[in-house]
Amino acid sequence: MKRLPSRLHRRMHGRLIAAALVGSALTLALTGCSDEGDAFDFNKGFGGEGAIQHSGLNRASVSGDGVSRMPMGPRADFEVFRTLDDGTKIAQTTLAGARSGVTGKVWVWAPKQYFDPKYADSGFPVLIALPGSYGFDSNYWTKPSNHFLDTVGRMSEDGTSLPFIVVMPVLNPEKRYYDGSDIPGQPKMGTWMTEDVPEFVRANFRTFNSRDGWAFMGSSSGGFVALKSVLKHPERFKAAISSGPDIVPDSPMWKNYPQQKLANNPRKLAADLIKRPKKGQDVYLAFQVGSKETLIPRVKRFMKDYGKGPIKTRLEVVPDGVHNPATYVRGMEAGSLSWISSHLRAPVPSL
Repeated sequence: MKRLPSRLHRRMHGRLIAAALVGSALTLALTGCSDEGDAFDFNKGFGGEGAIQHSGLNRASVSGDGVSRMPMGPRADFEVFRTLDDGTKIAQTTLAGARSGVTGKVWVWAPKQYFDPKYADSGFPVLIALPGSYGFDSNYWTKPSNHFLDTVGRMSEDGTSLPFIVVMPVLNPEKRYYDGSDIPGQPKMGTWMTEDVPEFVRANFRTFNSRDGWAFMGSSSGGFVALKSVLKHPERFKAAISSGPDIVPDSPMWKNYPQQKLANNPRKLAADLIKRPKKGQDVYLAFQVGSKETLIPRVKRFMKDYGKGPIKTRLEVVPDGVHNPATYVRGMEAGSLSWISSHLRAPVPSL
């Protein structure tokens, strides 16, 4: 067998070693450095080090400021779903709704401020973010492609948004659309969305006692549920960002239940709230539409008819925007997220 010249042999040997090192680094980047699927505890410090809460989930239910609520459990089992560029995590769990009987996935993201010890005794505002379409088995606000959570994180850092805990439940328990409502004979998705999901959040996170710390955000069919939920329960939720929304309930499963359907119609709910306003229950509705969407007249008509009295409205028309998440994230960055933030409670440092 002919031997290679020693210099050439050393050169090729060096290249093989370099290639092996590069391959090993790539393998580590793709596999060894990922914590996807690992258990995650939101009650630990940023990066999982150090306890934020002085005694975990066994603290008193109300903190010394009288407005914050400490988590009392039952503790959910979270696992890492995705890590953002800033190091924060989206974690997922499965929630079995005690009141609705519905079981579904829920994803949660908390901002850096949530892990800062100076906020250990403060509640944080909650934004329940709903997808469009069926919203079954996933929630597209968890995806990196729409930059939603990156935008919320960046805006909370520069002070143009509150540092929201973002909760992203599935919109439906199967590939059928329930209008986020308790349609007779069907899964109680209204109860799931407005009772079970908030109770789960209160059980696991530092939140606020009052409606001042609770808001919805949704697009398309999720925008309808966000709009309807705030109008139906102004005593629980104060604000919503409703993007490219349906304005009226349109699930085919309302057939034979016209009265129940009417009771979940945002137009009827808004009219009732205007007729019978209750002190301290003003709601703030930030509508968003892309400039190329055909539903702009419907949204403007709703605002003209019902944007009065306790119902405060704002419209963000996104230039060159269409009916998709990327358009609505641009709208949130342009002003919608700042607007609802100005009407909600901010966490207060104790140090």
